[in-house]
Amino acid sequence: MKNIFLILSFVFVSTISVKAQDSQTAWADKLFKRFEYLDASKEYLKLVGTGIKQNYIYNQLAESYYNMFNTTEAIKWYALSLTQPQEAETYFKYAQMLKASGRYEEANAQMAIFASKNPKDIRAILFNENPNYIPKLLSKQKVFNLQPVTINSQYTDFGPKLANDNTLYFSSSRKISKKKTGWKEESYLDVYQATLFDNDSLSAPMEVEDINTIWHDGPACVSSDGNTIYFSRDSRVIDDYEDIKNIKTKFSQMYLFKATKVNNKWTEAKQLPFNNKLYSISNPSISSDGKTLYFNSNMPGGLGGNDIWKVDVAEGDVYGTPVNLGSKINTEGNEQFPSITDDNVLYFSSDSRQGLGGLDVYFINLSKSELAQNLGKPVNSEKDDFSFSFNTKRNLGFFSSNREESDDLYIAKPLCSVESTILVTNAVSGVILEGASVAILDDKKNIIETKISDANGNVDFILECNTEYSLQVAKNGYESGVFSIAKNKGGKLNVPTPLNPIEVIIKPTEIVLNPIYFEFNKSNITQAGAFELDKLVQVMKANDKLIIFAKSHTDNRGSDIYNMNLSDRRAKSTVQYVLSKGIAAARITGKGFGESEPKVDCKEACTEEEHAQNRRSEFLIVK
Repeated sequence: MKNIFLILSFVFVSTISVKAQDSQTAWADKLFKRFEYLDASKEYLKLVGTGIKQNYIYNQLAESYYNMFNTTEAIKWYALSLTQPQEAETYFKYAQMLKASGRYEEANAQMAIFASKNPKDIRAILFNENPNYIPKLLSKQKVFNLQPVTINSQYTDFGPKLANDNTLYFSSSRKISKKKTGWKEESYLDVYQATLFDNDSLSAPMEVEDINTIWHDGPACVSSDGNTIYFSRDSRVIDDYEDIKNIKTKFSQMYLFKATKVNNKWTEAKQLPFNNKLYSISNPSISSDGKTLYFNSNMPGGLGGNDIWKVDVAEGDVYGTPVNLGSKINTEGNEQFPSITDDNVLYFSSDSRQGLGGLDVYFINLSKSELAQNLGKPVNSEKDDFSFSFNTKRNLGFFSSNREESDDLYIAKPLCSVESTILVTNAVSGVILEGASVAILDDKKNIIETKISDANGNVDFILECNTEYSLQVAKNGYESGVFSIAKNKGGKLNVPTPLNPIEVIIKPTEIVLNPIYFEFNKSNITQAGAFELDKLVQVMKANDKLIIFAKSHTDNRGSDIYNMNLSDRRAKSTVQYVLSKGIAAARITGKGFGESEPKVDCKEACTEEEHAQNRRSEFLIVK
């Protein structure tokens, strides 16, 4: 009963009769029925805001732009028309336009409505089975599978790092002790270790007794050879603290310490020379060559709270001056828990970048000129996700999260991926082509992402393993090309995409395009058809005297009248698409010829290949 009066509304009855309304849209409707969608849309636009059949007009505009594959305008008018319930197919078309614009989540929302209205439709069935089949950018999609670990406690467990000898080091407050911290009333942190087995299970954790004290110890990291350990430790261990007597508090910091292994035991730890009781230094990570130590600190010279820093490490316990990693990584907030891999990828957590909530895990390849990227779900969640590390030798990641209330450990297993590099060149001269548009499509011909080739003619995509893809490559002055990417088991892949100069499709009597495909028994321009017709548009814009006659043909299956009407609708849709790209109406006409002019005169004994040859479009040069 809440706000029951809000559901009441006034009903305005127009003084214009239904017959009068029909007469108002008659001309536009006639153009639409004649497949002259461009002119129809202009007439419908004149009626917007007049109060005459507004929802009908919105839908007709959407349908007109849909048939011309004008995604921007189609989306606009579908959104307006769907303020009132429509038939199921309208929701499907709206979803297709959204998907073609890369708006996948919105497309899925419309597909869900479509599926609910028409659940037995195969498109609805496939959608319900897998609504998010379109891959997204690797940084925004699932790139890891999570595996639970059995060694978590009801207390704090975090900071996992896997050494090359398959020993997992982490910090925990699980030890029952009379000495409690003031935060969460848990024991002080200790360093623990567990052995990782071949099946990715872990042994029961054990304290690293050579390291632990009565104060906080950890997290820790171990060098590649396993003989050096760096770890965080409470400065009170060495009686280095600020005694604030008026509040009866000994204010300590976290310092970095180092120990080496002798006879399978860690020797007495030594603090690093740049520790300072004015700020904390913690969460160490050592590079594979042992020459660079990463950590986080709130020391002076940073960008915000805690920042990620690095320091050079030389033989004989000689350290350089700490260097802030700068704004590519650090913000005005807090960046913490750095972890460097053997291939120079730095993982860290931040509470100030655009994330899912709380601390999120980010990564950046320090060998490349790139920005830090969010690792995405499922590693990141709406809670705190942090202390991510990755062992390249074992190809396994570990991290911590409080998504189940307490800080727990998780294993992250990477999904198989293919690093593909697309090279765009001139097919005749071999010259690399900068500024080409390269779209990657999934096996259902949905555009996943579009990028522009760089100065080296390259575009990089991260693809899923064992999945087929295709590329649509286009550049002004060149014939657009479609290229296939076969299923791949992972690793790196180089894909050449040579483009012919546009002149190659201009013949003495016609413009030669690849087949213009239509959906079965339909005449609207598809995405693949639009991509091909854009070549014709490019030629006509470059040759302003060119006049084209478009002929559409079918195979001989179906009645003569049916094939003639279908081919004529397709020819007119083709013309409408070209006109919508700014070509003058006097420069292109079209007509359907059904099965009357077969390319292969095979009568009733046609093979599938011969049928395909007869089912064609031709673009003849009239002048």
